[in-house]
Amino acid sequence: MARPATEMDRSARHGAFHPLRVAAVDRLTDDSVAVTFAVPPELRETYRFTPGQHLALRRAGGGAEIRRTYSICGPAQDRDGPQTLRVGVRLVEGGEFSTFALKELAVGHIVDVMAPAGRFVLEPGPGRYVGVVGGSGITPVLSIVSTLLAREPEARFCLIRSDRTVASTMFLEEVADLKDRYPDRFQLVSVLSREEQQAGLPSGRLDQERLTGLIRTLLPIEAVDGWYLCGPYGLVQGAERALHALGVPRKRVHQEIFHVDEGASAAPARAAAPSHAAVTATLDGRSGSWPVQDGESLLEAVLRNRADAPYACKGGVCGTCRAFLVSGEVRMDRNFALEAEEVEAGYVLACQSHPATEQVELDFDR
Repeated sequence: MARPATEMDRSARHGAFHPLRVAAVDRLTDDSVAVTFAVPPELRETYRFTPGQHLALRRAGGGAEIRRTYSICGPAQDRDGPQTLRVGVRLVEGGEFSTFALKELAVGHIVDVMAPAGRFVLEPGPGRYVGVVGGSGITPVLSIVSTLLAREPEARFCLIRSDRTVASTMFLEEVADLKDRYPDRFQLVSVLSREEQQAGLPSGRLDQERLTGLIRTLLPIEAVDGWYLCGPYGLVQGAERALHALGVPRKRVHQEIFHVDEGASAAPARAAAPSHAAVTATLDGRSGSWPVQDGESLLEAVLRNRADAPYACKGGVCGTCRAFLVSGEVRMDRNFALEAEEVEAGYVLACQSHPATEQVELDFDR
């Protein structure tokens, strides 16, 4: 029987950070590392995760707080919660945290880490599943497939991955190990966009047309129970369109976007908020009401009064600031995190939402 949630549990689900010690920093490629954190016994329950979830990391830099989210890449195998947590970090041009992680972070350093979050997940069970990933999009899918195959003997997984070159491919050895360990249940299809392979598929971009042909050739489409798409915006959108054209039901498709193209990320012009707009927010069982200043997002208004409000990227990508719209109306600038079903159910991204009515009520606890 599941135990009732405590105040500590609710806090862990939202904006609470805990200092964790870096146990290892492993170089994966010239521009990526895997960082392992040690989890003390008293926090193992707090950091229990479902395969596919991510962690928000925090550090001070340049007089401001920097937060970034990185997906957990290790399997969820510990029944009592993880003893360690491993995430993959790829260098982003101009990225403050990724630069720090690749050039300065070392064993023994302490990093503030939020409890696991995210809904791009797969609870292990029998069935056939497919992952379509690009670049660092392999990170959460590696956790998903390694956990699935280890726990569920009746599960099969096909991984279609796209990378620039062999040298730039993250977790190359880990994926190869899965192929050796589960030869009958794990299928791997690798595509390189900027380098020819000695065997296998010719190089080139994995676009919608190419994906459609691959899926038709490789997979019994109707027998696939779940599709997991992760990576840059263009790849994920192309894969989603390919699956739609092939008649795959929307409810079987799950996606997480790691990078958003410039054209897709352009926000619409903001209309002025209603005069005297206010937001009421419930967070960890406590509610409050505060004015929303002109141009502010609802998250910014809440943060002025509740520093523990959950957020990470503030770009509409990670979904950490997801909240239920209890009443009122909002306008979301961008949404690359919520599924269509979540939006229809009433969920919004607080970092991208602006009041369209004078009174708006959010619930971060739902």
